[in-house]
Amino acid sequence: MEKREKLYEGKAKILYKTDSDNLLIAYFKDDTTAFDGAKKEVLEDKGVINCAISTVIFEYLEKHGIKTHFVERLSPREMLVKKCEIIPVEVVVRNVAAGSFSRRYGVPEGTPLKEPLVEYFYKNDELHDPMVCPNHVYLFGWATREELGQMTKTALEVNELLKKFFDEIDVQLVDFKLEFGRCGGEIVLADEVTPDSCRLWDKSSGEVLDKDRFRKDMGKVVESYKEVYRRIMDRYERVEE
Repeated sequence: MEKREKLYEGKAKILYKTDSDNLLIAYFKDDTTAFDGAKKEVLEDKGVINCAISTVIFEYLEKHGIKTHFVERLSPREMLVKKCEIIPVEVVVRNVAAGSFSRRYGVPEGTPLKEPLVEYFYKNDELHDPMVCPNHVYLFGWATREELGQMTKTALEVNELLKKFFDEIDVQLVDFKLEFGRCGGEIVLADEVTPDSCRLWDKSSGEVLDKDRFRKDMGKVVESYKEVYRRIMDRYERVEE
């Protein structure tokens, strides 16, 4: 698949056109940002690790009936994906209190929630990705009721699959963010699933293995991502055998 001109560049990825109208190449950068881009740093090999992790997880989700934009991994940093119209609503699923949830409601980090909580955020850096309710989504025309219902249902299905997936490598899935797109008349999971978009804690020690290490200046960001990938590949290879 030939890579053509740049279509879009975001904080963590670049999208390139291809010789197909329906396919794009997603290039994973080493750029790392937090707080709506206020904090920035280049972390060597982070893009390579995220591309690898997202590839394995997309393949795992596809095998379990989740429709995604993923086609195949082309190189250490490049992924072939279906061209989608991205819906500007981030769907967050929380299993344990952490991050902005703890700050908003005064719930101590690490408190298990009685059931998975789904929240929605308008994807807009200038407005700092404000939290929204379903009525906002319908009112502003970002998605229909049916589309948001499908996004929510899929997010909860992904949650159950990933909780099991990570549990088997001694990692707790605290929360995660998903993005969706319209593709061929369907709603599909898009963007990525990586330690950039998930909170992951070691089940035994509680060690943080995700982007919070960057947000909180904890250090060893890439090392933690590599540890997640090592465990994932150990599990993935066992499953394949």
